Amino acid sequence: MLVSTTSSLDGRPVTEYLGLVSGEAILGANVVRDFFAGIRDVIGGRSGAYERELRKAKDIALDEMTDAATDLGADAVIGVDLDYQTVGQGMLMVTASGTAVRLR
Repeated sequence: MLVSTTSSLDGRPVTEYLGLVSGEAILGANVVRDFFAGIRDVIGGRSGAYERELRKAKDIALDEMTDAATDLGADAVIGVDLDYQTVGQGMLMVTASGTAVRLR
């Protein structure tokens, strides 16, 4: 499955727009709370553990999005956008959304 943040793919014209697809992943409150509390400990540096958790959530959201596109018979998802939001009591949600398309 091709996934792109652009609205078109060079040399691969869109023949059919199949609709919006999305995927979500939510990180538990303890990860987010620990992340913000731990900022004091990593000022000026990076927290590999939390970067891995965010990457894992992003990958889950993208996988769900591409699964939804596959269910529609898509060849690609274009115009992909990733959003990171806090929800509820300190939980972090990663959302991937885009347009499922068929290509020539």
